[in-house]
Amino acid sequence: MKKKVLIVGMGIGGMATAIALKKKGWEPLIIERATERRTGGYFIGLQGTGKQAASKLGVLPDIHTRTPSKSNNWDLLDDGSRIRVAGFADQLTKPAVLLRGDIEEGLWTHIEKENISVKYDLIPISIQESGDQVEVTLQKNSDKTQYHEQFDLVVGCDGLRSTVRKIVFGPHEKYLQYMGSMICAYQLKTGIHHFEENDGIMLVQPQKSLWIFPLADHPNTALFAYRCKDPTDQFKRTAIENLEHEYKDMPNQALIQEALESLKDSKDYLFDSVNTVNMEKWSKGRVVLVGDSAWCLTLYSGMGASAAIDGGYELAEAISAHENIHVALEAWEKKMRPMIKKHRLLVPIKSQVFCPATPTVSLIRRILLRIGGRQIVKINR
Repeated sequence: MKKKVLIVGMGIGGMATAIALKKKGWEPLIIERATERRTGGYFIGLQGTGKQAASKLGVLPDIHTRTPSKSNNWDLLDDGSRIRVAGFADQLTKPAVLLRGDIEEGLWTHIEKENISVKYDLIPISIQESGDQVEVTLQKNSDKTQYHEQFDLVVGCDGLRSTVRKIVFGPHEKYLQYMGSMICAYQLKTGIHHFEENDGIMLVQPQKSLWIFPLADHPNTALFAYRCKDPTDQFKRTAIENLEHEYKDMPNQALIQEALESLKDSKDYLFDSVNTVNMEKWSKGRVVLVGDSAWCLTLYSGMGASAAIDGGYELAEAISAHENIHVALEAWEKKMRPMIKKHRLLVPIKSQVFCPATPTVSLIRRILLRIGGRQIVKINR
C-alpha cells in the first residue's frame, strides 16, 4: 500500500514537495485554504539552487522565464535625472526573472500529469500523531464541515503564518522575527511614462523605496518597501492608504502616483510586514515544515522560491534514502540547514539594498550600484 502524505498549502513549496514525493511512490493529497488556484503574482528570481532542483524534479522546461534580453536599470535622483546602475538580473548568480505564477503554472502542469489530488477550501484544525500515523481533522472554510483522515506524514507548506506550525509547534510570535519594514508588490498595468518598456527603475531614499522590475513579454512589476518600527497599525489601513501616506512627500511624485494607479483596483498583490522564520527544528514526529513556514528568507533574499523547490526535492530524496521517517527528516534538515543559514545571514544586508535605513547606507548602496552599472556597460560594448 502506498504511503499517504498530506501537504498543506498549494504554493511553490507545496507543489514541488508533492511532485517529488509522488515520484518516490507516495500518495500525496494537497489541501489549500483558497477556493481556487492562484495565478499571476509578483516579480521573483529563480537562482541556481532553484534551477538545479527544478531540473532534477523534471519541471524546469515547463517554467516560463521572463528575463529581458536587453534592459537598462536607472537610479532616479530627487530632481528626476537618472543614472545607469546594475539591476536585479545583473547579479553574478544570473537569476532567471519571472513571476511567482510562472513557477506555479509550471509545477501545476506536473500536478496534473501525476494525477495528484488537490482539495480546495480546506484547512487543518487538529493534527495528532499516534504511533506511525497522523490523524488530521480537516475543516471546510465555507461551511465549517469537518472530517478526519489519517496520513503517514504531514508537510506544512502554508507560508509565513503557517497553520501547521501554529498547531504543532506553537504560536507565530515564537518564531517570527520582524525585519523592520513593510513591502507591497504587484503587477503594473502599463509602462511608466518617459521610460522604455524594459527599463528597470529604482527610486530609493533612506527609509523608503520604489522599485520597478522589467520583464520580457509582460508588463513590469512594482515593489514598494518602507521602514517602520511597529507594523501593527499598518494592517488597520489598506495597502493604498499606507503607501499614499508614506510616500506623499517623496520626490518624483508623478512616477509614484503612476505606479499607485495600478494598485488601486488590483486583486492580486502582496502587502505584508517583512519577517524571517527562525526555528531550532523543522520537524516534530511525523510533521515537517518546508519553505516559508520553516525558514522564510523574505522577499529581500531573492531565494524564497529556490529554497522552497530545493526543500521539497531534498525532502523526497531523504525519505527515499532512509527507511525510518524520523532518520530521514533528520538527514534532510542536516543537509538543508547550511544553505538556509547562509542566506538568512545575508537578509539584513540585502534589505539595505532594497530599503536603506540611513543616509549613509543609502549613499553606499548608490555608489556600489553605479560601479556595477559601469561594468555592465563595459561588458556589453
